[in-house]
Amino acid sequence: MIRHSLDLALRIASLSPHWQNNPPGSVFFTKEPMRRSAKIVVLGIIGLATCWQQTAIAADCEVISATHSAETKGEALHMSRALAAKSADELGRKRSWKQVSMSPLKVNPDPFFKKVRPVVPQDAIYATFVTEKTYTTCFTGVVVNYVCTSGAKVCSRN
Repeated sequence: MIRHSLDLALRIASLSPHWQNNPPGSVFFTKEPMRRSAKIVVLGIIGLATCWQQTAIAADCEVISATHSAETKGEALHMSRALAAKSADELGRKRSWKQVSMSPLKVNPDPFFKKVRPVVPQDAIYATFVTEKTYTTCFTGVVVNYVCTSGAKVCSRN
């Protein structure tokens, strides 16, 4: 069975113009295929190194969220963003990062009274705000008038 498959493969390959100009013995021992193989190996190693580096970079990031409630919409928005920035700085100190960068990331709104309202219904959300650092979702609260949750991806800039 294996011998028949090999014979069939050799017959098909012999129809190739490249095969006819370069018989099997010379094709495998010329410099060109060796160079091509070396290039493939080098490109493969570079590709793997790039993937490992990106994995290491991704490991130097964390998602944070900060929720704040207030009597006014503006205060809830401002304070949730301020708490997100404070959390990013604390994370950087905890992980011994020299500098941190923040980019907006949508997170689930976080209600304070989860026994009363385990999740925030869509009709309670009144606005979303996206800045260069945070993605903030604001909604009406159960006990306090307004609540905002700000989310961000915080990464090391070492």
